Amino acid sequence: MIKIYHNPRCRKSREGFAILEKSGKEFEVVKYLDEVPSKEELKTLVQYLGIAPIDLVRKTEAIWKEKFKGKTLTDDEVIAAMAENPKLIERPIVVNGKKAVVGRPPENISSLL
Repeated sequence: MIKIYHNPRCRKSREGFAILEKSGKEFEVVKYLDEVPSKEELKTLVQYLGIAPIDLVRKTEAIWKEKFKGKTLTDDEVIAAMAENPKLIERPIVVNGKKAVVGRPPENISSLL
């Protein structure tokens, strides 16, 4: 089952959602600001994405700048920061099986379909 970690207030996330709708495939929507992913779920996402946890962080968010910018954090500390502050998670994330992409640009999603 395809899954999208979605923020309806984000234009790129809405564009990614639209790509999935147009695909005609079934998919699950996780509004990750309401249903915050656990640390384990975030670790799995990072693994499926094939990136370092820091690469999933929205570094322009005020929370990041105020609390974390300029600090040297371990991967576990970055994961914890995203679990505690889900606004920091880059979006949208689309998962299909054990592969995932960040939908920035939204066209990245097509590679999973």
